[in-house]
Amino acid sequence: MRMLTKIPKHFYFFLAVLFVLNLIQSNFTQLIFDEAYYWYYSQNMAWGYFDHPPMVALMIKISSYFFDGELGVRLVSCLLSALNIILLWLMIDNPKKNQYIVHFFVLVFSMTLLNAYGFFTLPDTPLLFFTSCFLLTYKHFIKNESLPLAILLGIFMAALMYSKYHAVLVIFFVLLSNIKLVAKPYAWLAVLIALCCYAPHFYWLYDNDFVSIKYHLYERPNGAYSFEKYTLGFFVNLVAIFGLTFPFIYKALLKTKNTNLFNKALIYLTYGVILFFFISSFNRRIQTQWIIIICIPMVVIAFNYMLNNKQALTWIFRLGLINVILIAYLRIGLVHQPLLFNFYYESHGNIEWAAAIKKEAGNRPVVFENSYRNAPMYSFYTNGSPTFSLNNYMYRKNQFSIDNSEENVRGKDVAYISKYLNDFSFSYQREDGRLYKGIFIPNFQSFRKVECIVEEQELTLTTEKSIELSVYNPYEQNISLQDLKFGITYMDAYKTPIQTLGITPTANTPNTTQLQAKDTTKFKFSLPTTKNENIGYFRVVISENNLLFGLNGKPIPIN
Repeated sequence: MRMLTKIPKHFYFFLAVLFVLNLIQSNFTQLIFDEAYYWYYSQNMAWGYFDHPPMVALMIKISSYFFDGELGVRLVSCLLSALNIILLWLMIDNPKKNQYIVHFFVLVFSMTLLNAYGFFTLPDTPLLFFTSCFLLTYKHFIKNESLPLAILLGIFMAALMYSKYHAVLVIFFVLLSNIKLVAKPYAWLAVLIALCCYAPHFYWLYDNDFVSIKYHLYERPNGAYSFEKYTLGFFVNLVAIFGLTFPFIYKALLKTKNTNLFNKALIYLTYGVILFFFISSFNRRIQTQWIIIICIPMVVIAFNYMLNNKQALTWIFRLGLINVILIAYLRIGLVHQPLLFNFYYESHGNIEWAAAIKKEAGNRPVVFENSYRNAPMYSFYTNGSPTFSLNNYMYRKNQFSIDNSEENVRGKDVAYISKYLNDFSFSYQREDGRLYKGIFIPNFQSFRKVECIVEEQELTLTTEKSIELSVYNPYEQNISLQDLKFGITYMDAYKTPIQTLGITPTANTPNTTQLQAKDTTKFKFSLPTTKNENIGYFRVVISENNLLFGLNGKPIPIN
């Protein structure tokens, strides 16, 4: 508390202005699709979710206790953003800093994604906040190792990991910067506390067959390497997160020396994250938000450099002001689309399209094919109307693949929205040109959780032997085989679907007509002939009641 009272009053004035601006922005900006997806998480609190740990869902749940609508999703984000700015300020020791408070706020506000996460509610929002908590606590810990600080370190490490799996990079590179910590009992205590706090999520992963880890490491589709799309795109992202100030920001990094353990931690963290994702860029496209972690150490590094370098102070302030003006204009454009001319962002038009579909669907649940983004957005803007994302073989698994949302639509008369429909009963075209096409399906039946299990083995496209197939029915009801069609989806080396062909597996037990509830049925099948040569994987898939084939089996390598 003593540290907070030493902060000048006009610092709190600027902070209050920024906080109020973020609240106003939060209230008047429609949700973006990822926010709607995480709002959907928060409707059923758990220790984990398909794509992320639960911190973002907890933030939304807490916000919803105070407000409805968009602010009921973003309130905690606004609070954490304001607190994060205080933490960043406290990490800076230079006594001259109180003379340059305006410069500090321009620096922070001019960082594009750091600015955006001042009100958007995404997993990176708590990741940024708890990175600052962790670094500030670590700064005090290396000066005075103590039990309270060890406990705090452990709690903040766990909070980091509850925010986003990328947090492991923060912890790893900070610890790498001070390898002597391995001999410190309090450091080990902090790790033990972190593991204990994180145990519920470990158990959730175990209980859900490590679905998140398997998807991100093994099942996620990729693409052939492209320098422009992958590595060059990575460098573009490094520029984009700082905008016009980037030359001076990175110069500050290059000029900063390992004068103490804390500076060393900041440098290791920044270079470590950059190097990690640079190497990763040779394998996949790096999304801009993946590298946002470096903004936290870079604020401290850049501002310290500004305080000791008049030229950097002047130019970062000038270019930062231009960034601020551009960002402010874009933020207004998030609310009022005409300011962005012909550009439509995710925050535009969601209320309108949801209302249009609701008018057609009435009280029917709405099933969106291949859209874990549209389904929760529709539900949010129609007061919680039941929805479901039915994922076919051309899409990917998501939270709708593992929760109970399918039960909310099975057996019901539903409105079915799909871009794959040729004939449709109703449609709605958004201003950005996107077309929603729908039909009505009575007594909707889907069984997307049926699992097709094939043991990995040496297989080729010319394999003639029968392959063992185990089909597990996780439902409480039997499923008639007459309602199912089996198929093989061939994929390339990057797990992108190429072709799907039907198969007729033979049950090991004669006269099998059903998949028994909560039981496994054994079959044999042969791979269908394909003229495609660039096959890297295949997946066993099922179509129920003439729906498009699903994602029932995992990708199996094929030579």
